[in-house]
Amino acid sequence: MEGNGFRDRIQDFEDKNATVLGVSYDPVANNKAFRDKFSFPYDLLSDVEKSASVAYGAAETGSEKTSRISVLIGPDGKIAASYATVKPADHPDEVLADLNRLG
Repeated sequence: MEGNGFRDRIQDFEDKNATVLGVSYDPVANNKAFRDKFSFPYDLLSDVEKSASVAYGAAETGSEKTSRISVLIGPDGKIAASYATVKPADHPDEVLADLNRLG
């Protein structure tokens, strides 16, 4: 599972002063239960109105489903990288490499 890789590498992200977040359409209570079940040390945000998913290209307006994507937001608040297709085992390393390139 993709989230486990970020959980297992959280210290590497924190060392880069990066914040890891997850986002889903699920309500807050469901996200909390999921986070607790897998011991994620980062927050899972609830996007029940789907506005964040649309804004970051994970869904289209009116869509009931979201794409499973990751977005790296740079220090300037702009999208620095977007990952539409990932291998869960390699993805944290990919994002960390892009963080290194950002400086």
